[in-house]
Amino acid sequence: MSLPSDRPASYWYADDDARSTSVMEAMRSYRAAEVAMRRRTQQSMDMGENELLVLRFLARAHQQGEKVTPVALSRYLGITSASTTALLDRLEKSGHLTRMPNPDDRRSILISSSEKSDTEVRHTLGAMHERMMAVVRSMDENDRATVIGFLDAMRHAVDEIDA
Repeated sequence: MSLPSDRPASYWYADDDARSTSVMEAMRSYRAAEVAMRRRTQQSMDMGENELLVLRFLARAHQQGEKVTPVALSRYLGITSASTTALLDRLEKSGHLTRMPNPDDRRSILISSSEKSDTEVRHTLGAMHERMMAVVRSMDENDRATVIGFLDAMRHAVDEIDA
């Protein structure tokens, strides 16, 4: 199917640089696939987006040896403390996290993911993560540096809020 000559080859990008447009279209296609994967993961684990974000945040914090409080989660998710409490209640009830007293501050608690949660996440996402790592492992050092530079530059491009 050919497009009318008065329309650009891409909805968002002018066709003055087909190579650049093809990169943007490939990135758009990847983002769509990632959104679909997140939706399938949410359905498979019977969780909402914020629940999965909490589990990822807790896994990263555990890996880095950081303690997590409900306040830190509220800030990370951009939700109220009441919403955070309800979210934590659901995850605790389902066995995905544990709460314990904070030894450094008696007024607060610490949050960590449970072994059940870690096992479920690994079971649900492990094969996909291995496929993704296989792609990265097949790249040489220059290709990896180029991709990292590109993704960092794109992150900065979208992090800026336009007036």
